[in-house]
Amino acid sequence: MAKKNGNNKNLIWVIVVFVTIYIVGNIVSSITSFFGTVDDYTYSNKTFSLLSSSENKVFDSELKKFAKDNGFDIQIEYDDTLKITKRLNASEEFDAVWLSNSIWMYSLDSSKVKVTDTKSTSINPIVLAIRKSKAEELGFIDKDIYTQDIVNAASDGRLKFSISNPVTTNSGASAYLGILTTLAGNPEVLTSEMINDPELKDKLKSFFLGVERSIGDEDSLEELFLNGDYEAVFTYESAIININKELNKKGKEPLYALYPIDGVSISDSPIGYIDHGSEKKKEEYEKLVGYLVGKDGKKLLAKYGRRTWFGGVTNTADKKVFNPDWGIDTTKYISPLKYPATSVIKEALYLYQNALRKPVHVVFCLDYSGSMLRDSRYDNLIDAMDYILTDRAEADLLQFSEEDIVEIIPFSSEAEDVWEGSNEELLAKIKSRSPGGETALYPATKRALELLDDEDKNKFNISVIVMTDGQGNVGTFESLEKYYKERKLSIPIYSIKFGAADERQLQNLQLLSNGKVFDGTTSLVEAFMEVRGYN
Repeated sequence: MAKKNGNNKNLIWVIVVFVTIYIVGNIVSSITSFFGTVDDYTYSNKTFSLLSSSENKVFDSELKKFAKDNGFDIQIEYDDTLKITKRLNASEEFDAVWLSNSIWMYSLDSSKVKVTDTKSTSINPIVLAIRKSKAEELGFIDKDIYTQDIVNAASDGRLKFSISNPVTTNSGASAYLGILTTLAGNPEVLTSEMINDPELKDKLKSFFLGVERSIGDEDSLEELFLNGDYEAVFTYESAIININKELNKKGKEPLYALYPIDGVSISDSPIGYIDHGSEKKKEEYEKLVGYLVGKDGKKLLAKYGRRTWFGGVTNTADKKVFNPDWGIDTTKYISPLKYPATSVIKEALYLYQNALRKPVHVVFCLDYSGSMLRDSRYDNLIDAMDYILTDRAEADLLQFSEEDIVEIIPFSSEAEDVWEGSNEELLAKIKSRSPGGETALYPATKRALELLDDEDKNKFNISVIVMTDGQGNVGTFESLEKYYKERKLSIPIYSIKFGAADERQLQNLQLLSNGKVFDGTTSLVEAFMEVRGYN
């Protein structure tokens, strides 16, 4: 009898367990139907995440305020457009993406990122802007300009210009593709055969000899122009407007924008929803897009120099922003260039990096002080230089070409003899040198500047890249500064902060040369990748 009662108790417990599972299952099902899947709820319930091209950073506070006023939080991360496509293709998760140009939407891997409901938010021409006195000297004021006029001025040495790197930025790539398309005769469809035409290559190569500085991101290009003494720049119309506002504040001569009548590259600033199956996020996306393309959003975009009118043409644009004295005329229709297929764009960018761009003469100053033996720093340096000097860099279109000159100055207690040779020979020397000694940062940098001082700037873009993990304790910045200013140099010094590097010392090098400091403390390879976009 006791055994029978025990069986009944077991049966009751089984029934209780099954009833509990049934009830919990229904509760979970109800929650799931309301919020989405459990995984989706975990991923998306707190904030709406947007990955945006860096030029949209000016709208950050207004977008966050709009989201808050409309019942949701938004987290916005900014990056260069071409880096964004790589990140999304590497399966990083965001709820939406806001790019500079639709051509990069087409380069996204649909098997890894599902983008839907894309909308163009504005029109932003990529133009050449020249110091107004220089534009007058070239005869470019108050007349119809063709792309060939600009190409001729650059090819024969009458015009020097700065540009963001075509293989790392949208504005640089768009400007390059525009020049390429017009020189190819503005075909209905630009093909691989066309871009490999020897005559076209020669024209493009001659044109790019006019490059004075090539910069790895649009924000730095703007800073470069404001802090330096340069005569022309290829960039967004909105950036030209911002640069001119700052030049006016400083009492400096403004830039004059040129719009060739045979075609201008246009960025359409598309935003798209990345579908993770959340209805809640889809509703928030629709609210955001509705704002951007609505009356208030258009007013905000236009305030910062974005054309939000149909076809980019209007008679009512704010002349304080779209200033006709700067060559900006919103009453004339801009003839947009047709972009080629994604495969042709990739081939064109490879061609630029390997054969068309102005060759570089770069001197790397590499720290071999004793502190490089700590925390795998020496191993990280070897890995970073292995990336730079081998075909690993080719995957990111950052490889050196056969016409480039690469030299290395190792330093510890002193600046040592210059290493020259093929990439393979340089890499072998880098791997064979052992760390030890002090940190002769300033003598090594001065030696690099001496090497580059006599280089033909019309044939090469020149730069110094300094990598250090500590504090320069041999020589002084003051002696380096005196040499730089006495020689009236304009050689950029790019430095990579690593380990326990003294950031103040590196910032002094940046200010002296209109260069830049890169942070390699997290990844030295990524820092070298970034700095390669600047030379």
